[in-house]
Amino acid sequence: MSSFSITGGRKLHGSIVPQGAKNEALQVICACLITREKVVIDNIPLIRDVLKLIELMQSLGVVVERLGEHTFSFQAVEINQDYLHTEEFRQQAGSLRGSVMIAGPLLARIGYAIVPQPGGDKIGRRKLDTHFIGFEHLGAKVDYDAALHAYVVEGRNLHGRYMLLDEASVTGTANIIMAAVLAKGETVIFNAACEPYILQLCRMLNHMGAQIFGIGSNLLHIKGVEELHGTQHRLFPDMIEIGSFIGMAAMTGSEITVKNAQNGYALGMIPQVFKRLGVYSEYRGDDLYIPAQEHYQIESSRDGSILTIADAPWPGFTPDLISIALVTATQAKGSVLIHQKMFESRLFFVDNLISMGAKIILCDPHRATIIGLDRESPLHSIDMVSPDIRAGVSLLIAAMSAEGTSTIHNIEQIDRGYERIDERLNALGADITRL
Repeated sequence: MSSFSITGGRKLHGSIVPQGAKNEALQVICACLITREKVVIDNIPLIRDVLKLIELMQSLGVVVERLGEHTFSFQAVEINQDYLHTEEFRQQAGSLRGSVMIAGPLLARIGYAIVPQPGGDKIGRRKLDTHFIGFEHLGAKVDYDAALHAYVVEGRNLHGRYMLLDEASVTGTANIIMAAVLAKGETVIFNAACEPYILQLCRMLNHMGAQIFGIGSNLLHIKGVEELHGTQHRLFPDMIEIGSFIGMAAMTGSEITVKNAQNGYALGMIPQVFKRLGVYSEYRGDDLYIPAQEHYQIESSRDGSILTIADAPWPGFTPDLISIALVTATQAKGSVLIHQKMFESRLFFVDNLISMGAKIILCDPHRATIIGLDRESPLHSIDMVSPDIRAGVSLLIAAMSAEGTSTIHNIEQIDRGYERIDERLNALGADITRL
């Protein structure tokens, strides 16, 4: 288990380029299984979750070539179906949450998939019901094999139909779309997730010959085609990383420019939510500029009540940045209620922040009230353990703003979602040592 040693109190200055979007990468790499032809994907982040998925693709028989630092080609001329029945596959796929998204492409391509219980963040129960109900709507059969600890999905003659999703699940929507593009007839998906990742996936599939309409909305129409072809695709910048940089700049009183931050749709409400916390940012072309702020003040609601920040499906505030917003509020002036609706374990990392001197009341597993210190009482250094990707980066931000030297253990969690974060932040003036 690796660790970070962080000496706090350093102001950052300069420009940083965000990595490619992790969540988009996991989807579009899986989509390469649908076609026999070569697909080239650019701006792939070299992070643990993505690299593990690429290894899984190779184990399934996909020929992977590295064409540049962040550019790879994928060609699935043949799929090694025998590998799906091995213990090695169950262990490899089960260690990666994103592996669930090979199910839709495999169902479209060979009519069969095995889905081990997926790994990933320990942030509470993450159901797969939306995925499987969608597959069943298309005519597939889903069974749980207790001996394999895996779901078996079979459907060699998929047919399109109307479906209303029980929740706007991003990965569920992506999986159903990838299964439906080769299904006979027309599939209509209502209450589809419409995050930028889904928009990008649909654009890529259409470039491969799919017929998907209503892209960017929650009502998708998919006309099945006979086959898909190769294409080239470039990932969006990672909006979660960009939001992390906004919070980091505020907490450390730093001036940062995030290059190529994709002005407009790709960030949604992220800048607005941080603005409500008092953190100013502005677009300069496609770059996002965050000035150094000695103080920042949380807004009150229009009726004078305490501000509430809650996660919601797109275009609402992404749940992946709730932890970042929470830690940012600890040094603001004012109070805010953070409401994490989706996962019941994502706020438990606040015990570490409380130990560092933050004023936080954990109301229940989903809500926390933060009383901002307005920098009058700086956080102090402690030893802590990263429980998941986003909490890990939140603790890293807290440590960078704290007095003294902190240690964060289990940074493999951070490496799952952030590429060489220590090197990139040190280039801006941070003091982070990987142990």
